Amino acid sequence: MNVDGWLADTRTSYDTVAVSYANLVRDLLADAPYERDALASFAELVAANGGGPVADVGCGTGRITAHLHTLGVDAFGIDLSPGMIAVARRDHPELSFEVGSMTDLDLADGSVAGLVAWYSLIHVPDARIDAVFAHFQRVVRPGGPLLLGFHVGDGTTLKTEGYGGHPMNVHVHRRQPAEVAAWVRQYGFTVDSESTVTSAESRLGGVVVGRRQP
Repeated sequence: MNVDGWLADTRTSYDTVAVSYANLVRDLLADAPYERDALASFAELVAANGGGPVADVGCGTGRITAHLHTLGVDAFGIDLSPGMIAVARRDHPELSFEVGSMTDLDLADGSVAGLVAWYSLIHVPDARIDAVFAHFQRVVRPGGPLLLGFHVGDGTTLKTEGYGGHPMNVHVHRRQPAEVAAWVRQYGFTVDSESTVTSAESRLGGVVVGRRQP
């Protein structure tokens, strides 16, 4: 894959599919009880640590941001794709969404009470993972929770079509929970839990929950 061009490819692909994507994934959580439980537990961790703003990084069209909001979380969304952000703002006008990249996260140090990356690390190549987790470590305040959702497996596949048959050009990286948990620990978080689930979200998904060390 073109490591240097992956951000542009990802942005263009999701700009192309944004409207169809929103329609297809809007209600996935209704058939994903384990994921709902993970999000509810995350919300409780945020509250227990004093609350505050929470970043949904790689928010897409805002469905997870909006769900967190219903759980009492002061969530806002960041996504690489202007097209996805436009749909998120359309569908959830009461919430805040901004265009941005997890590889260059434009948030102040220690400015968020928690961070979610829900199936958004799947397009980040291994060569750029360090930059992403360094930003996660920098922006989450001590004690703040980190919630990661991802596809479980080994290796990478190229996705050339999706979400209504539109053309795409994105690589999907599958990882093992232990690998993701090791990154979490490496970058200043303890790991509360790591698990796998099968649901409407993913044929085999992983969920890792961590908390920022002091």
